[in-house]
Amino acid sequence: MSQDPRVESAISHWAPRFVSNGVMLTDFQEVTHSVTRWEDWCSAWCARAGVHEALGREALGQGYALSASEHLSRAAVYYHFAKFVFVHDIDQMRAAHMKAVECKQLALPHMRPPVQRVEIPYEGGVLAGFLRLPEGAVKPPVLIMVPGLDSAKEELEAYETPFLQRGMATLMVDGPGQGEAEYQFPIRGDYEVAVKAMVDWVLTRPEVDSTRIGLWGVSLGGYYAPRAVAFEKRIKACIGLAGPYDFSANWDKLPELTRDAFRVRAHLKTDAEAKRYSATLSMGHGVAQQIECPLFLVTGKLDRLVPWQDTQRMASEVRGPVELLIVEDGNHIANNRPYRYRLRSADWMAEQLGLPRL
Repeated sequence: MSQDPRVESAISHWAPRFVSNGVMLTDFQEVTHSVTRWEDWCSAWCARAGVHEALGREALGQGYALSASEHLSRAAVYYHFAKFVFVHDIDQMRAAHMKAVECKQLALPHMRPPVQRVEIPYEGGVLAGFLRLPEGAVKPPVLIMVPGLDSAKEELEAYETPFLQRGMATLMVDGPGQGEAEYQFPIRGDYEVAVKAMVDWVLTRPEVDSTRIGLWGVSLGGYYAPRAVAFEKRIKACIGLAGPYDFSANWDKLPELTRDAFRVRAHLKTDAEAKRYSATLSMGHGVAQQIECPLFLVTGKLDRLVPWQDTQRMASEVRGPVELLIVEDGNHIANNRPYRYRLRSADWMAEQLGLPRL
């Protein structure tokens, strides 16, 4: 049974990411094997998400709140992966997305430690986020975590956990062009504008230590975060995972699904417009040289989406201290080798923010 090339592309590029971020391996294998047309991708993943959602709602009704939170968080991840690059049918994509938001919202108060949904003022609207405090902590430092082109805050829990365990509060935010914000606010290359709003908001929160703020970004967020700290000097340290140096440089080699997702989330009509706009996402013109805070960069030598040389170039141009981790057998974000960098980068950030070694 032959598969749509777009389905094959999604499977080959993202299988390790799905599994390392909360999708059960058997679910991944069964769902992707059942999909032959890209048009059926979203509905197939929604159907499997519904299985986990039903388990969560059943557990919630029986008073097993912790189990419910785990089932519902997994359902949210599945609904997210149903919609993540399904931009050719916006209505179907948005319906799946709202199910991800709904399931995660049901889970938040029952997670351990619990999570608070927050809304950050931004350009006449809000950016939705999750604030989570480590258990028993008094005024902990806080790590702001920003997604990439096709990720959202509902996907980030697996990335978040090591930082939380080391005593950092976490603030996961859907920025412009991401998650809940993508329908109102388009992608912007000057992501420092959004990060300024996030930092301004953190400064209003008495439960965290706003003098110790870190920033983390994944994939396109691995560009957004370093880009932001070139201008936002209130951030003490930054982690960038597999971010492009100049997004337009690799445009023609990107998968069709990725280019389409960028075009839609940049609120543009044509591929040509999207390609031109992608040039505004760049660390060039002296931007990288303005980064002074400690920086931890990760890339995989086998990355087919963002060449590892982009990360190496970024590291070579920054002004401040930088640690560069190149995973020789790593794919995009080295999600096939998450053990190579997730714990190490969390230890690094904890040290930068003044936390004791654990």
